[in-house]
Amino acid sequence: MTRGKTGRGGSSPAPSSVDVARLAGVSQKTVSRVFNDEPYVSAEVRRRVLEAAEQLGYRRNNAARALASGRTRSIGVVTLGTALYGPASLLIGVERVVRDTGYALRVVNTMEGDPAGLAGAVDSLLDQGVDGIVISEPIDEQSPGGGEPLRIDVPVVAFGAPPPPVTAPTVLTAGRGADLMARAATEHLLALGHGTVHHLAGPQRWYAARDRLTGWRASLTEQGLDAPAAIEGDWSAASGYLAGRELAENGDVTAVFAANDDMAIGLIRALTEAGRRVPEDVSVVGLDDIPVAAYVTPPLTTVRQPFDAMAQEGLKRLVHAIENPNADPLPPSGPPVDLIVRASTAPPPSRTTPAHGRRTVIARRPPSGHPHPGDPKSP
Repeated sequence: MTRGKTGRGGSSPAPSSVDVARLAGVSQKTVSRVFNDEPYVSAEVRRRVLEAAEQLGYRRNNAARALASGRTRSIGVVTLGTALYGPASLLIGVERVVRDTGYALRVVNTMEGDPAGLAGAVDSLLDQGVDGIVISEPIDEQSPGGGEPLRIDVPVVAFGAPPPPVTAPTVLTAGRGADLMARAATEHLLALGHGTVHHLAGPQRWYAARDRLTGWRASLTEQGLDAPAAIEGDWSAASGYLAGRELAENGDVTAVFAANDDMAIGLIRALTEAGRRVPEDVSVVGLDDIPVAAYVTPPLTTVRQPFDAMAQEGLKRLVHAIENPNADPLPPSGPPVDLIVRASTAPPPSRTTPAHGRRTVIARRPPSGHPHPGDPKSP
């Protein structure tokens, strides 16, 4: 049997698990199970897969080394393909920690809106024989009704999200605590004397956005306060600007917690254009502590995300699970909450008369066509 078309320089393209599956007459997942020595594969199917792999020259040396040593000293990462500050910073932290542990790193990006992306990415990493998998999938991509759990035969750690529907020797979580950061932001504003705090939320398909909304609402509830309706943004400064234009129309708004710094910066721009001074009239808190947060006008009060600490804890626990498969998992540690107080927050403006006719802000997702700040034609 031929191995495929010859490419430039006379070399054939490297065979993939798809090629092995096609030749053996099985699914790609079955090929993965054979090479990862999973149970529930018949001897006949295993024989066909191994013969097909040998005929095609599919990773025979890599597979042999992995079986001989028991480990490949590599860790796979499934991450959302995005340039957003949070996911990108966490991936950098993971890369740094993995390098320090002496393991190699294999990264597979998924795309937002692809429910099958996680399963395909995991299969790709298992094909490479990784010893453990990091899932940094901050978006809920589960289809209605869920589906069959992924079967993974190596330890897994999920960052910033509930454990995914998988069966694995060890399933860990790390990087949770966005609700605690939201509480810190909200309680800072309440401690300054604000009667309530409005919230500019992130897109609710993101686990972190849900956690931040939950923490904000819980802080108000514990103080006996009703939570105003949140406005949902999309993490961008443009969506923050739109929300700021809406909130500026409500004279009772004196404090806003934005789910990330970019939206907070757009919000401040809109409030300033509308004649609402920050922080004299409205206080604003963000979350992340992006590098520019200290240099905007006014410098932004925010909650710093401990990306390096999150990566350090998650990878330490994952490596322990890989190297000590019969030991109990290391316990998680509480995430540090670091409120950075700058000039965008202050006590509320004094009022000579009580406020009446408090308007309810209707929650909505900003339209896809974001206006440019200062555009007189913007709605």
